[in-house]
Amino acid sequence: MAEMIKTKLLIIGGGPGGYVAGIRAGQLGLDTVLVEGDRLGGTCLIRGCIPSKAFIHAAGQFEEMTHAASKGLHGISLKSQPELNFADLVKWKESIVDRLNTGVTGLLKRAKVRVVPGWAKFSDAKTCTVAGKDGDITITAEHVILANGSKSVELAFLPFGGHVISSTEALMLPVLPKKLVVVGAGYIGLEMGIAFAKFGSEVTVVEALDRILPLYDAPLVAPVAKWLKDNGVTVMLGAKAKGLSKDGKSLTVEDKDGKTADLPADNILVTVGRKPNTEGWGLENMGVDMDGRFVKVDRHCHTSMKNVWAVGDLVGEPMLEHKAAHQGDMVAEIIAGHRREFSHEFIPAVCFTEPEIVSAGLLPSDEAAKAQETISAIFPFGANGRALSMDAGDNGGFVRVLARKSDHRILGIQAVGAHVAEMSGEFSLALEMGATLEDIAGTIHVHPTLSEAFHESALRALGHAIHI
Repeated sequence: MAEMIKTKLLIIGGGPGGYVAGIRAGQLGLDTVLVEGDRLGGTCLIRGCIPSKAFIHAAGQFEEMTHAASKGLHGISLKSQPELNFADLVKWKESIVDRLNTGVTGLLKRAKVRVVPGWAKFSDAKTCTVAGKDGDITITAEHVILANGSKSVELAFLPFGGHVISSTEALMLPVLPKKLVVVGAGYIGLEMGIAFAKFGSEVTVVEALDRILPLYDAPLVAPVAKWLKDNGVTVMLGAKAKGLSKDGKSLTVEDKDGKTADLPADNILVTVGRKPNTEGWGLENMGVDMDGRFVKVDRHCHTSMKNVWAVGDLVGEPMLEHKAAHQGDMVAEIIAGHRREFSHEFIPAVCFTEPEIVSAGLLPSDEAAKAQETISAIFPFGANGRALSMDAGDNGGFVRVLARKSDHRILGIQAVGAHVAEMSGEFSLALEMGATLEDIAGTIHVHPTLSEAFHESALRALGHAIHI
């Protein structure tokens, strides 16, 4: 006989949107059940953000050791080239994932959230059945939070399988590919492609558009494009992947002139985007409205069905962990009777390429920026002592600030350079607090740090930069 559970709150998905909602709901005293068919932590923790950043970190270390062995680096030299044990790298990366997965499990337990392992299938908006290893469990709830996440987009003519892989499989490869072809020059493709290039793979990137990283403007992308060129990564722009070659060992590509060529590859990494996970779990039985391929929600993340909520990748761009977590926390508080809404215009995004890119708020090229009179200023890391002292001042990096001319309110902040991801919090805070150029100029920034470049960019926009 199937087990029956009745609960105040049912959460589907144990990723950042779901588990954060669960922990907060538990803290607020809500009877909560969370269903997860895989490991707790979701795509970001288990097979995305965290493992890929561990991979990228190790690639940077290997690159530095290789330089030290080849021609010395900052007075440091090695007598032999470093050796890469790819299996051990994957094992170390997985140890980080395991540690964080254990942490999330413990936090949910402490919050008294019941975790039901298995895949949920909804028969109506408030009832689902979970096929568990010990039999079916039927769960009925007063409130439901959908946090089902997203999955990699698969190309019909280049389906995943064999040596055609997504980023998930790329992080679990048993050996380093000698030749890697990356389809798609967005942030996932370039993050992974650059890491593999640092490890020694011969990398070719195929992009249908005429530029890499289309979400960012040309000045932000230029330092990344330079790194790719300087480090032997082939980038084919305006080129379309057509499928596997007849022998199945190469990717057939058509260039912008209509000419075709076969690119030999040990692995073909397809990174053409992600799509919301809306299939196979009974969404069609829940009666919620859709907004294109996403679940439609209001500023409280409430769907068209009473007491059914949706968060994270399921509800639209940007598909970012910190957005999902914030929404999950917010919905749990709303269900508990708090007054909250999701009204954030400025969600920062980071691209962990070489060098890193961070963007918060408007770009100067955005239509909303063009529609008003603005002032903008750039401060280069080539004039920043901290950047120079860690060999990060000569790669074309900078901080840029964009402000409204009439009142100097900051509308957007971007940076490209080494470790600029760590500045994203200050950028986001400045925008959320409605800071002006004078606010940033009047805030003491520690010397020597990269953050001084943000201070100087504000000074420069006001017409009196000190160090340039």
